[in-house]
Amino acid sequence: MLLIERHLLRQFAESVFAVTAVLLLVSLGGLLTDLIAEISRGKVPASLLLSLLGLRSIRFLTLVLPLALFAGLMLAIARLYAHSEMSVLASIGLGPQRLWRPVFWVAVPVVLLVAFASLWLGPWSAKQAKDMIEVANRSFLIAGLEPGRFVEMPGRNGILYVGDLSTDGTKFRHLFVQTERDGRLDIVTAQEGDLQLQGETQRLLRLKNGFRVEGATGAKDFRMMHFERNEVRVPDRDPTVSNDLTAKDTLSLLQQNDSGSRSELHWRLAMPLFAAVLAIFALPLARSEPRQPQYGLILFALLVYLLGMLSLLAGTYLLGSGRLPAPLGLWWLHLPMLALALWMFVRDGRVASPGTAS
Repeated sequence: MLLIERHLLRQFAESVFAVTAVLLLVSLGGLLTDLIAEISRGKVPASLLLSLLGLRSIRFLTLVLPLALFAGLMLAIARLYAHSEMSVLASIGLGPQRLWRPVFWVAVPVVLLVAFASLWLGPWSAKQAKDMIEVANRSFLIAGLEPGRFVEMPGRNGILYVGDLSTDGTKFRHLFVQTERDGRLDIVTAQEGDLQLQGETQRLLRLKNGFRVEGATGAKDFRMMHFERNEVRVPDRDPTVSNDLTAKDTLSLLQQNDSGSRSELHWRLAMPLFAAVLAIFALPLARSEPRQPQYGLILFALLVYLLGMLSLLAGTYLLGSGRLPAPLGLWWLHLPMLALALWMFVRDGRVASPGTAS
């Protein structure tokens, strides 16, 4: 590799890294907002905030890195045009097509990282997040309950107090629960009990040797009952439809023949291919006039990225709904985009070498 190509490689890599850092910070802000909203609705325990934020950010890499690669390369190449460096390079026979080497060595690690995150790391993080939430639904400790302290129940459905908890957070002693619904107050006390999960959205307290008092708020028609065993439903989270395909490993998807698994598989394969096509697009699309503002290129890169991403999402939806045959996959999108990118790259700035110029 020539010295000038190593210099360009360094510039391109620094630009891509800077854009990646900015996009990741913006993405983390959005993910944090979504997690806080889920915590406020009782869907996710507050103690899992940082863990789930890290796991979800891993899955978000497949969306951020292609855009960071595309925008970073466009900014770096456009800077060469803006400072008239491209004219100097063209005078010695290094036209736009000769930039493929530094672009290649910058794009290859990013594409491989996108492939690794899409095919293995993303499904692994989705499975870990799902398992952590399921474990949290079976444990008072992870849900944020501390012995000896009154705690508002998830979803703001009442007050709960326990005097003592087991080490795994599933068994307790000296329980007090107060709930209110439709103007009726319900108070339950018990000497001991444990926590059980039914389905994906319901948690039950199995109580032993306690009392129950219920009646209308503000009235005097309360009644008290003693029980040996009782069950109290603890509203924990709203019912949600989870996409189990995101947590399945890629090898398992290969063995499935249903349309949903095929669409998920083609989506995972699409992301590294999309990143590679965007890297090729960056060379011809970054062409600009000297001293032309570069901020417009950011908007242009974002529009190109959104157009390609929306096309892939539409194709994935058609595959999942069975409207497209599974063997066709998303290749009907990849191949035209790749052909267009290569055609624009070949046409972009053919520069004759100094020895052949007339």
